[in-house]
Amino acid sequence: MSNLEINRVLAQMRTLNSELQPNRQPEEVAGADFGDIMKQAVEKVNEQQQIASNMMTSFETGTGDQSLAEVMVSMQKASLSFQAMTEVRNKLVDAYREVMNMPI
Repeated sequence: MSNLEINRVLAQMRTLNSELQPNRQPEEVAGADFGDIMKQAVEKVNEQQQIASNMMTSFETGTGDQSLAEVMVSMQKASLSFQAMTEVRNKLVDAYREVMNMPI
């Protein structure tokens, strides 16, 4: 892997890190609907998976200019985002069950 590719991956990691900083204020806190937020999150996960799939297909067929490292990073991003979404779903289901089992 060349230094250029390593620097590109590091730049992407720094960008993602800066996006995830807790000091950032959410844009629309007042009018945010939970269903809309979840829908947007699922759509972003789907988009990430489609990007990774397209990169993998173009790498396999030799039509793209992506390196193996770029394809693998994209696949890992898609996998991690899907795992995170699954964990959020599991926590929501557990919270729902806990609320439903509360005595009135």
